Amino acid sequence: MDIWIAGIGMTRFGRHADRSLRNLTEDAVTGALVDAGLASRDIGAAFFGNAVQGAIEGQYGIRGQIALRDTALGPIPIVNVENACASATTALHLAINHIRSGSCDIALAIGAEKMVHPDSAVSMTAFEGSWERGDRDRVIGRLTELGRNTPTPADALARETPHSVFMDVYAAFAKWHMAEYGTTMEQIAAIAAKNHGHSVHNDRAQFRKAFSVEEILRARLIAWPFTLPMCSAISDGAAAAVVCNAAGLAKVNRARAVKVRAAVLMHGGRRAPTDYASHISRTASARAYEIAGLGPEHIDLVECHDATAFGELQQSELLGFAELGDGGALAVSGATTLGGSIPFNPSGGLESRGHPIGATGLAQTFELVTQLRGEAGPRQVDGARIALAENGGGLMGVEEAAIGITIYEAAS
Repeated sequence: MDIWIAGIGMTRFGRHADRSLRNLTEDAVTGALVDAGLASRDIGAAFFGNAVQGAIEGQYGIRGQIALRDTALGPIPIVNVENACASATTALHLAINHIRSGSCDIALAIGAEKMVHPDSAVSMTAFEGSWERGDRDRVIGRLTELGRNTPTPADALARETPHSVFMDVYAAFAKWHMAEYGTTMEQIAAIAAKNHGHSVHNDRAQFRKAFSVEEILRARLIAWPFTLPMCSAISDGAAAAVVCNAAGLAKVNRARAVKVRAAVLMHGGRRAPTDYASHISRTASARAYEIAGLGPEHIDLVECHDATAFGELQQSELLGFAELGDGGALAVSGATTLGGSIPFNPSGGLESRGHPIGATGLAQTFELVTQLRGEAGPRQVDGARIALAENGGGLMGVEEAAIGITIYEAAS
């Protein structure tokens, strides 16, 4: 059964001290419905992605029902979805399969997060539930061992500043890659500079300031080898998509609908630390390419999960756009920049668009649908027809605990 994205909505990502999770959710949902030309009564089910409202606000249950309380949705099923940073993509995946089951023709996928809190320590709790806390010492030991061949320079260790555990996770991944392939801090900075340059043209991005590679290297150190502009920030925001089958598509403007060619969801954490070739992103993307009947050579642009700039370098390899170890060279070649052969993160990515973790996957959908409609303005990828999103969540072993790969195709 063919599935389409018929409408998209998204708030600006950022620090919204004056807005509630409900308010952000309503904004994104209203935008998606208006974009599709549908009314609330047309929706047959809603899937609400949220990762941390329980930890931050104590709202552990019925999050979606509360966030959608003041909308005009009927007494439809509302399913709450938590899958760490992959929550929104998981909500989308469930909406797609709900429609394929024949349960309804049109569904909503929503991702929303309210992470900013007056007490920054409370904001940081958002990240503590997405890794193996009950086995903390062994996890830390495994990550330390992974990065042991690229130790943090003594002077850098003294300059590191407070950060979430996931910055240490990505730092361990980067250190292993640096030792194995010769990847450099300058290559990672080039990715961050590229993404901050892209975000200048995105009015929904949290940060819209361009940085040079040199400015990024001189910036405040977070967790070596990452400086502040290489890392995603604490963010609030929401995004939503209207998902439909052929019967639902008959109610909307088909010319603006984007087809879902593949939607794959997997879990990781079972490979040996040095078996990089068996990374879960490779496995999931291979399956997505198989379902879509496509390969990396057919993809025109990518939105990937770059909670640090190294995340993009790594995913460019794992998704098949560079050989293992060549992601840094790909980045500095200009290929992943707007105007290059395979633009990555034209939205600005997580480190500049922002990363309200339960909303990120549908923010990627928003960007790619906008691009495939030819409506992205100054950041438009010329001739974009096929796009891929990669959204990872949590940590298991030495990779993502959850991974979602989605491939989209522009309307004919």
